[in-house]
Amino acid sequence: MSTRIDPEISPDAGLAAADQAVLEIEDVDIVYRTSGGPLHTVRDVSLRIARGESYGLVGESGSGKTTLARGAVRFLPSNGSVTKGRVRLSGTDLLGASQNEMRKLWGARIGMVHQDPSAAVNPAMRVGNQLDEMGRTHLGMSKAQARVKSLEMLNRVGMPDPEAVVERYAHQLSGGMLQRVLIASALTTDPELLIMDEPTTALDVTTEAVILDLVQELLGSVRHAVLFITHNLGVVARVCDTVGVMYAGEVVEEGPVKTVFKQPLHPYTVGLLGAVPRLTAGKADLELVAIPGFIPRPDALPPGCIFAPRCPMVIDECRAARPQLVDVGPGQRSSCIRWVDVPEEAERPRPVRDTSGESFSGYGRELLEVRDLKKYFKGRGAGKGRSAAVKAVDGISARVTEGFTLGIVGESGCGKTTFIRCVSGLEEPTAGEVLLQGNKLAPSVTDRPYDALKKIQMVFQNPDVSLNPQRTVGDIIARPVQQLGAVPKAEVPQRVAELLQAVHLPQAYAARLPQELSGGEKQRVAIARAFAAEPALVICDEPISSLDVSVQASLLNLLAELQRSAGTSYVFVSHDLAAVRHISDWIAVVYLGRLWEVGPTARIFEPPLHPYTEALLSAIPIADPEIERERVRLTGSVPSAVNIPSGCRFHTRCPRKIGDICEREEPPWRDGKKDHSICCHIPLAELAASQRHALDGMYGSADAVGSAAPAPADTGVGDAEGSSTGSDTGAEVGPDTGAEAGSGRGGS
Repeated sequence: MSTRIDPEISPDAGLAAADQAVLEIEDVDIVYRTSGGPLHTVRDVSLRIARGESYGLVGESGSGKTTLARGAVRFLPSNGSVTKGRVRLSGTDLLGASQNEMRKLWGARIGMVHQDPSAAVNPAMRVGNQLDEMGRTHLGMSKAQARVKSLEMLNRVGMPDPEAVVERYAHQLSGGMLQRVLIASALTTDPELLIMDEPTTALDVTTEAVILDLVQELLGSVRHAVLFITHNLGVVARVCDTVGVMYAGEVVEEGPVKTVFKQPLHPYTVGLLGAVPRLTAGKADLELVAIPGFIPRPDALPPGCIFAPRCPMVIDECRAARPQLVDVGPGQRSSCIRWVDVPEEAERPRPVRDTSGESFSGYGRELLEVRDLKKYFKGRGAGKGRSAAVKAVDGISARVTEGFTLGIVGESGCGKTTFIRCVSGLEEPTAGEVLLQGNKLAPSVTDRPYDALKKIQMVFQNPDVSLNPQRTVGDIIARPVQQLGAVPKAEVPQRVAELLQAVHLPQAYAARLPQELSGGEKQRVAIARAFAAEPALVICDEPISSLDVSVQASLLNLLAELQRSAGTSYVFVSHDLAAVRHISDWIAVVYLGRLWEVGPTARIFEPPLHPYTEALLSAIPIADPEIERERVRLTGSVPSAVNIPSGCRFHTRCPRKIGDICEREEPPWRDGKKDHSICCHIPLAELAASQRHALDGMYGSADAVGSAAPAPADTGVGDAEGSSTGSDTGAEVGPDTGAEAGSGRGGS
């Protein structure tokens, strides 16, 4: 069990600072009062965080992580309360403190950084005034002193041009800048405890990396105690010392991060780690762990072990009595009664099952061709009475064949979503053409024939927005079957049942409303609806970004399974490079409306890399705390698509800029081996040499199923420096220069 300190005994003055407990939670229960009765959302949880320690609390949505953190610091809604246990902050009893005493502690000794920075900042106040309040309220500063302190804190968190930022409103800042504002606010009073609740979930990978660098720096210099709540295991491996795994309101495993990640001793922890996509294997090699079922409701807990209904190792004894956390190693605890057997029997990622005789026969004819697509929006800033164009997409060409997945990656605001909305007809392009099976499509979806609508379907990022809340699941799926399918009316219910089965949902779900489903279930319904018309191409726009890692794994496995069985092609857009690596055959890297690197997936993850791709890969948090690798960080934000930099439009942030040529001239396309092309002024041989160790450690050790890290890249590259020759059987992608890169995958 966690170390406990008797409240009557003062901490030993001789203890090292790192051994002094800042937050102690002991046997805490948290209950919400509802019209249906009390909900026991947290039960018998104990944990301890020392000064200078970062404690990662992980688990699926609904596991009680945020409720525990808010309950510990008395920040629950009015119908929630801690009904049992003790909570101390450096010896101060928080549960016994009055509301006035807690108001003094919030902000002064306890800082909190919330998940959604836009919701945590007052949109009607300037950022500087909100920061000033911290100094004036908790430190007794004058208005002038508080402003000096606010600027100091913004400088401390690396905010560019803080003097200008303090005069802006929240809507004038990017997500990464807003998150820095929240961190600066939380640290203004130098609090003992900093609670970070999913602080990087809404950020793209490069911004997330900068924020995590900041957290690590603060831990090293200020020596706060940090409670870091997240479902991203790579983030925990990166910034945390200790990890606690929560499930359905209970901690089921706890220990040092390196120990737990190397040898997890609870099946749930093994499942979470197994759900993380590998950079060493894709959909053709590895099937991720998808934990079956769902977290039970607090009012419908199973008898015995609460994980038993979803556990691959369950036996009768598991259901007999509720297990307790027990010591299973140095500093490590597990509540699994079969923890000794976990290393051998728990479910881990496995090779893709042999589906010979059932699967799609292979890559076929060209399906989609996009020629020099451009989309400009009207904007401001070109002078009085004139408007400047926002060049969201500035000349992208792409080709996709049957049974093929094209992954598109890049930071937020780079033009990924605008590109696919133009392909689908939801936006009318300014210039360029979209051809489906050789036939030119109308710019707008409203002008396209039913046959084209059948063949191109979309899965959106947020199923809450894309599913009609007033229609049942059956009606939602039946509508495209009736309008676009060739199914007789009498057979529509059977087709709906088949589609639900295909996405692994019970037939009874046809009678449910979207609000009765979890996030992952809603996204499965959206996928079923997309497949209702038997499309040739499904466009997926960030379909897993807001979901738990276990649900992400389930959906990635599902998409791969549907592709193997039906031969459907995908365009998969995401800022999660690990997910794109898993699902894609071909990857295109987009920045500021153009493509900068294209090629087969395996080649994109090997030097030579475009400097932008190198930074994206370097920013990926790897779920292995023993990995240490060179980090490449981009400074500043993506430039405005109104005022695009001259020459290479990446030169303002490029860590490998070679001189004035990058500022003056557009870079050429350079062709590497096996259809891999990079748009850069630096010759590929020089890039490969300088990046020889850029990805060291990224792949970690071999996966449990035996897939090892890729061999060092062959630094031999092609000599051509113009347009590539392309290939007739893959996906071809290129900018408006006409450069195209063919796929290394042949047709059957």
